[in-house]
Amino acid sequence: MSVVNNYNYIINSIQSLSKKATLIVVTKNQNLDVVKLLIKENHLHFGENKVQETLSKWQKLILTSPEIKLHLIGKLQSNKAKDAFKIFHYIHTLDNEKLAKIFEKLENNSSKKIKYFVQVNIANEPQKNGIPFNQANQFIKYCVNDLKLNIIGLMCIPPIEVNPDQHFKNLAKLAMANNLSELSMGMSNDYEIAIKNGATFVRVGSKIFSEN
Repeated sequence: MSVVNNYNYIINSIQSLSKKATLIVVTKNQNLDVVKLLIKENHLHFGENKVQETLSKWQKLILTSPEIKLHLIGKLQSNKAKDAFKIFHYIHTLDNEKLAKIFEKLENNSSKKIKYFVQVNIANEPQKNGIPFNQANQFIKYCVNDLKLNIIGLMCIPPIEVNPDQHFKNLAKLAMANNLSELSMGMSNDYEIAIKNGATFVRVGSKIFSEN
């Protein structure tokens, strides 16, 4: 199937499950000519993992197409925060106090405001990024109340090769407890389960760009 056919299949699948879930097309390592095929389909939300790749790929395009929304879905190092602030509209991987303070300072010196997701290490896996689950409540309150960041929701990446259902449920409960309405969860292999558990943003790349 072509990229456009794959994309339309995913969009139809999402819409059959939820009227409010937004597809983030993950375009890391994808040529911009291929990405433009989806822009022609009027898709607006795109996800990237690396700040420098995003700047080189998207900087000119978003000047002429300001309706496009870019989502950072990869780990963000603090020394890249300033560049990330310039190019992204959504940050899905806010997971430590140092980074949060940098964004507070950047926003205080700018008219731009970003929408943030707190990344939660939902299964407390030592090799994964994200705020530990048992520290999430305190961190969310700190970002919202002390730093005045626009925390709109939570993000997680559940363990591989296990049923993610309970992890998605736990993230949804945590979001509800903190009055957060958005959930960034679900990727190519589990977006349907994520949506059934309340995901409002799903991050899909390989099922769109793979040639099958």
